[in-house]
Amino acid sequence: MSNIKKHYWLIAIAAVVSVSILSYSYVHRNSYSDKNEIKVKGIGLENFESNLIVWEGNFYAMDQSLQGSFQKLKTNRAIVKDFLINKGINKSDIIFGSVSTNEKKQTLYNSEGNRIGEQFLGYQLSQEVKIDSKKIDLVEDISRSITEVLNQGVEFYSRSPRYYFTNLESLKHDLISKATKDAKKRAEIMAKEAGASLGDLKNADMGVFQIVGQNSTDEYSWGGTYNTSDRYKTASVTMDLTYEIQN
Repeated sequence: MSNIKKHYWLIAIAAVVSVSILSYSYVHRNSYSDKNEIKVKGIGLENFESNLIVWEGNFYAMDQSLQGSFQKLKTNRAIVKDFLINKGINKSDIIFGSVSTNEKKQTLYNSEGNRIGEQFLGYQLSQEVKIDSKKIDLVEDISRSITEVLNQGVEFYSRSPRYYFTNLESLKHDLISKATKDAKKRAEIMAKEAGASLGDLKNADMGVFQIVGQNSTDEYSWGGTYNTSDRYKTASVTMDLTYEIQN
């Protein structure tokens, strides 16, 4: 069995155990009615792959004069842009941010370790480059190989890619449907085993929508978790249903 399949089954088993622990179900006599009530929790779970990647990085330039720094930054920007285009990125997917300016200074100390002043080193300029693309494999490769521009004299800092899914609403609808069917099935089994029949649905509450990485240590939270660091993710939602049952 492949590692991916093993991981899938581990997630499925963990989900079942979690639901068994977190879910609640009980039957009680309603003092205002001659009908019993049953409450159940169902879960909808689905593994999926992100279809959008966002990658960002910063490049720098420094010179004694502000004009000189701008010229060096302009040259570095052209090198970065050419690198990305030659790698296969569309021009429309390359976004350059605004330029930030920072005066670099060095603190001076005397032989006794006391501060005696500052020395101006130059103007350091930085600019961000960002890529939004559905070419996930390509951008992942670029995020790892962008350091090649260092050989051309460009100081570059690369950030880790972020991964998104653009069809979240459709995914949520599917999960709600799965969770509702799961909860109803549980209610039907419990009613049958108790020698009763399932009546009308009295109440339905949706739990928190969660997205965690398939190979991550993400934890579920009351406010919802939305993982962006993993390409492969697991989405889940719970549904709490209350049914009437008839003896």
